[in-house]
Amino acid sequence: MSSRRRSRQRALQILFLWDARKQPVDDAVNAYYNTLFSEEQPNRDPFVTDLVHGTIEHLREVDDRISRHAEHWRLERMPAVDRNILRLAVYEMMHSETPAAVVIDEALELARKFSNEESVQFVNGVLDAVHRELPSASSSGSPAI
Repeated sequence: MSSRRRSRQRALQILFLWDARKQPVDDAVNAYYNTLFSEEQPNRDPFVTDLVHGTIEHLREVDDRISRHAEHWRLERMPAVDRNILRLAVYEMMHSETPAAVVIDEALELARKFSNEESVQFVNGVLDAVHRELPSASSSGSPAI
């Protein structure tokens, strides 16, 4: 597994923890590293930190984009895993240099691993719609699967 994929999985797990516990983001990050890796105590991955903090710092903008494209779904009614996969991916599409096609593919892998096939289709549809409305979408083509 690539280190970026592992980092995205860790970021998703931290966002899920943060979302479930409604705690400060640094508490969620610390709880993740202290609990899940208590024996290993690995170095903290800056990419994970950037994804988690960036997603939460831009949460209003990210959630607004998701809400506009999640037809018939209110954000608070979505399964927490799906909601946080979408948040992570939308943030990364909007605020990183990673190509949207890569972000979407990685989000679909997260949905396959942590959710179900119906969620994979839902995540793909929402992310494709978000991608099409971003200014850079016209130059990179459609990544929909």
